[in-house]
Amino acid sequence: MLIRDVLTKDPEVIRPDASIREAARKMKQLDVGMLPVCDGERLIGAVTDRDLAIRALAEGLDANRTFVHQVMSRVPFYCFEDDDVELAAIIMEEKQVRRLPVLNRQKRLVGIVSLGDLALRADDEILVEEVLECVSAAPHATVTTR
Repeated sequence: MLIRDVLTKDPEVIRPDASIREAARKMKQLDVGMLPVCDGERLIGAVTDRDLAIRALAEGLDANRTFVHQVMSRVPFYCFEDDDVELAAIIMEEKQVRRLPVLNRQKRLVGIVSLGDLALRADDEILVEEVLECVSAAPHATVTTR
């Protein structure tokens, strides 16, 4: 099974020049913990609820005057829409993340694959259990390159 068969298409994104307050409000409204950061159609990073808490709130930064690009994780890891589901699972396990941006071969963001997507749509229950166990075993890693 390919990633394109399980991903959530057309995810909400945020601009790098948006305030972190705007990012937090958008996360609350959408009930998500991660937003891809895009400059036009190009993925340049990701901002998570953890980024907001650790890199901004804990440092006492002003939510209205601090911008997403200041606290986001740059050049996030990702998978391609034509990759096999097992590859996304491996990346999620290794990086200990619950959400993974999905790009097309032109490196444009086309979706997000989450643990929930794998659980609901993947045919491999053992794979899903394994990923969940690995991701839940330790604190989430910050977003790094693939």
